[in-house]
Amino acid sequence: MDELPIGRRVAYWRARRRMSQQVFADRLGKSKSWVDKVERGVRRLDKFSVVYEIADVLQLDVQLLLGKDPERRPDAINCIDQVEVEEIRSALERYDSISAFFDTSYVPQPLTEMRKAVSHAWLTFQHAKYGVLARALPKLLRDAQAADTAYANGDEAQPAAHLLGQVYQIASSSLRKLGEHELAWLAADRSIAVSQRAGDPLLAGTATHRVGCALLALGRARPALEVNINIANRLAPGGGNETPEQLSVYGMLLLQGAMASARIGDGATVRDLLNGAEEAANAIGGDHNHYWTCFGPTNVKLHRAAAAVELGEGRAAVEVHEGIDQEGFNSLLPERRAHHMLDIARGFAQMGDVEKASEMLLEGDRLAPSEIRCRPIAHEVMSDVLRRTRGTPPPAVAELAEHMGVGV
Repeated sequence: MDELPIGRRVAYWRARRRMSQQVFADRLGKSKSWVDKVERGVRRLDKFSVVYEIADVLQLDVQLLLGKDPERRPDAINCIDQVEVEEIRSALERYDSISAFFDTSYVPQPLTEMRKAVSHAWLTFQHAKYGVLARALPKLLRDAQAADTAYANGDEAQPAAHLLGQVYQIASSSLRKLGEHELAWLAADRSIAVSQRAGDPLLAGTATHRVGCALLALGRARPALEVNINIANRLAPGGGNETPEQLSVYGMLLLQGAMASARIGDGATVRDLLNGAEEAANAIGGDHNHYWTCFGPTNVKLHRAAAAVELGEGRAAVEVHEGIDQEGFNSLLPERRAHHMLDIARGFAQMGDVEKASEMLLEGDRLAPSEIRCRPIAHEVMSDVLRRTRGTPPPAVAELAEHMGVGV
């Protein structure tokens, strides 16, 4: 996009931010006609002050508007910035299966090395090291895509497709966490298609879970519910020969369906789905990480609390939180635990207890800083806490807010 005129870049990022020309113009204090002329190149942007103002409205590094690579901010080292987003986007937009017809000289990485890289990426995500993962994802996507193409006609076709499907899911989960919901949906949708070639129904199930997460993040709760329940029904236990892996994927689909139902406000369906997930978790016995699901009885309780928050029942969420087995909770990976603290912070905020909400944010930051400092929803909670705090916030809260870039 560097070669585009600045007006075209403005139009591109305005569309990415889902702003109409009128809304964009209003925020700039300009007319819609002025915006239209800028985007068509009829009017020149020759004042840096105006370019900076546009970048501020678009929440964008000004260097991207100027067609340059922005410098990564030192304070965003644990987060993802627009540089990483665009590099991941470029990797997702590659079509190696087409270029392979013209270049057969590429030697892909051995699948044993790819497996190690993919496993490391999963663990990086589950430890909420989003900045590290964002910088590794573009190369991992390119390598996995190239391997999938190179091995497409041999005995290793399905294993290569399986790895690529996992990489798409890692990308989808990371992008969703950080507010890039449309890219998250694209990566999840790619994983669905690849999973079918991999010949693994459980991988298709986890891909469906990512699609549901992305749809929910995009505000499409009902389609998210439908897609999760549809595939959960196909993986439902019934013959008594279910593996822990099958029960884990099935249970996670029910949990995601419960979250979508909560967003709709359907409390009865939330309870039914959570109870079904609890049965699956009890059948497994204990918390495990089959297919990178972190599924088990403790994770079901975390989702009970999260669903209560979505239903606006903060007190119920806190009661669930207080009843969680601490040993089981401590056995979960950092991303899960910090995510739960964020949910409980929202629950306390719903109750009007901003002091406890602050404590939960601080605890989440201690467990996994990126889960609190990098997620838009965490910024919203912190803004709410600061707004409702009487007087000066405690030093630890003020310091965290500064790290998050949320004004005190």
